Amino acid sequence: MITRRDFLNNTTAAAVALSLPVRAVAQATPQTSLTVATRILEVKGRSATVLGITDDSGKSGLILAQNEPFDLRVTNTLNEPTVIHWHGLTPPFQYDGSNVSQDPIQSGGTHDYRFDLTRGGTNWMHSHFGLQEASLLAAPLILQSAEDLAADRQDVTIILHDFSFTPPTEILARLQSVAMSHVGSGMAAMNMGMVRTGQGSMAGMDYGAIDMSGQMNMDLNDVAFDAFLANDRDLSDPEIVPVDGNSAVRLRVINAASSSNFWIDMGQLSGRLIAVDGMNVAPIFGSRFEIAMAQRLDIDVNIPAGGGAFPVLAQLEGGKARTGVIMASVSAAIAQIPSEAELIAPPVLLDLERQLLGSEGLAPRAADLSVALDLTGDMSSYQWGINGRTFAEREPVQITLGQRVEITLRNQTMMSHPMHLHGHHFQVVGLGRARLIGAMRDTVLIPAMESVTIAFDADNPGEWPLHCHNMYHMAAGMMTTLKYT
Repeated sequence: MITRRDFLNNTTAAAVALSLPVRAVAQATPQTSLTVATRILEVKGRSATVLGITDDSGKSGLILAQNEPFDLRVTNTLNEPTVIHWHGLTPPFQYDGSNVSQDPIQSGGTHDYRFDLTRGGTNWMHSHFGLQEASLLAAPLILQSAEDLAADRQDVTIILHDFSFTPPTEILARLQSVAMSHVGSGMAAMNMGMVRTGQGSMAGMDYGAIDMSGQMNMDLNDVAFDAFLANDRDLSDPEIVPVDGNSAVRLRVINAASSSNFWIDMGQLSGRLIAVDGMNVAPIFGSRFEIAMAQRLDIDVNIPAGGGAFPVLAQLEGGKARTGVIMASVSAAIAQIPSEAELIAPPVLLDLERQLLGSEGLAPRAADLSVALDLTGDMSSYQWGINGRTFAEREPVQITLGQRVEITLRNQTMMSHPMHLHGHHFQVVGLGRARLIGAMRDTVLIPAMESVTIAFDADNPGEWPLHCHNMYHMAAGMMTTLKYT
């Protein structure tokens, strides 16, 4: 439902968009068509209707060359409006695809996006309208650089989702109604547990309960999902990706889950993490990496000369549930993999972030503007915000073209929040009180009661959303904007 405030803000955003210069497109290319529609999946033997975005051939996702213009027409065949956001790209404001930068694409309508691409990398596209992303309205968006096109290796893209047979709007309503039932009950300081989906019952799983030492543990998961998917399939029927023995593979892992962080486990394969959020980092070697909501990992692996079957699994933080794909050579024996691991995975925190070193960071420069923003809210009330304000009540952060801006995100809650800034890539320059020259990103995790400082150059005029990428937290208010003056 659009409020008068939203109408006025959208009107202002449209006026700003009209006044902004459009990046010149180098050359004309055939326009690509994308269609937003419903689709049918089979999850754990049951049929499920979800949303999706496909090209003319019906394929989910796009692979484009970095040196080609981004020239798309999106057609909405849903019976409700939608907006598609190009997560990881930094287009002119009017092409960002958010509820701030454009009017929704109405049912049966189309919208064109045309601008030059500035870099390659692993990105993705998803709805920025309501909770549609939680209904799987998301797809990979891979921009291949000249090095990618010349490389003798195979790309394997894995997009992760959490899935429920219960509609996302009903899940949010349950979270909020359970919170309301605890107001004034004396339990407001404690987590009421996750909301179970599918069977419609409420769980009493006390993530966040007070332990015997009197300390409050962090909350991990809002929702007990019915399944976790990798490339739209669960482990009862995983995708088998053909690979050759003695070959190079680049794994492009995209966490498109609405409310879940994961641990990526490559088992017997050892990999080389070379990029996060589509941005290069100094290589880190390992077989297990953490990934928060909306983040991406590029991992190079070598398939042994003898071939075989090689699962790449994603396990839910704080749980045993997992999903994944299996890379397999011809005639390899493929064993069934249980959908639950033997051990509970630990929380996803900042262990990987502390190791990351951006190989293409910002030029050294003092900040012209430093801002601190508090992430606020709790599970007991299920009201989330920034500086105690919801999106409807927001006070935009005022920035000026040409500034080096530093923002310290201080998490005052008992849940982690993956914070995403539209329209810019930022560098992680502080974890708590420690300064560092960290990774370039567009999404960074702020664990419970911790702080992270990011820096970016204000070089893309507009009013840009800054929000938690947990869909239920964002819908409950944890979003503001950065507005150029």
